[in-house]
Amino acid sequence: MHHSPLAATLAGLRPAVAPVLPFDLRSGGVCVFDFTAANPALRQLGINDVAGFTEYLFERIAAAELPVGIGRYDEDRVLYRHSPLFDGDRERRSVHLGIDLFVVDGTEVSAPLPAAVHSLADNAQLGDYGPTVILEHELEGLRFFSLYGHLSRGTLARLEVGRTLAAGAPFARVGDLHENGGWPPHLHFQVIADLGDRRGDFPGVAAPSERARFLELCPDPNLLIGIPGL
Repeated sequence: MHHSPLAATLAGLRPAVAPVLPFDLRSGGVCVFDFTAANPALRQLGINDVAGFTEYLFERIAAAELPVGIGRYDEDRVLYRHSPLFDGDRERRSVHLGIDLFVVDGTEVSAPLPAAVHSLADNAQLGDYGPTVILEHELEGLRFFSLYGHLSRGTLARLEVGRTLAAGAPFARVGDLHENGGWPPHLHFQVIADLGDRRGDFPGVAAPSERARFLELCPDPNLLIGIPGL
């Protein structure tokens, strides 16, 4: 179901999309996590114990003998209790608007499509994205954006706004938990139809009451990545 013009365009672009990470995800070589309240293992974990949480995730990835773990799009998560960042005035933000790709820190990140660097920021608050890059794309008459969160600080030092990237060009590396906002190493990858006037940041998690509006604004990034069975 592709409700928006952008979602339909993304689905059509997939054959031309370069891998975001240096792994073949289209053959199904991923370990998919459940970060909802339905997963009893999360109740055993201290949500503030990032080292323990990292160990839990990467032990599962290793046991599956796969290079990448997946945190799903449009998932209502219990994970966001460890940071006040997700406390709303009336309602907590818990619906995930991107895909998380759990890989070892230092893994190279590449542009999925031709792009220009739109903006950069270090969103350094606990639980935030840490170093963040937003790319701007213009394809088939549509302008849209892709956001990459939890990167290395070195990424920001090497990039400048306005730089153009070919599809498949490496431009970033995944950060470690000391620089990425305090999370297990992963790439948060999100597609955004309209950034408004934001630069270097955009919500990656929505309140449940705003789910429909944000999912329309942020279509499923897997339309580009093409992981089977998600």
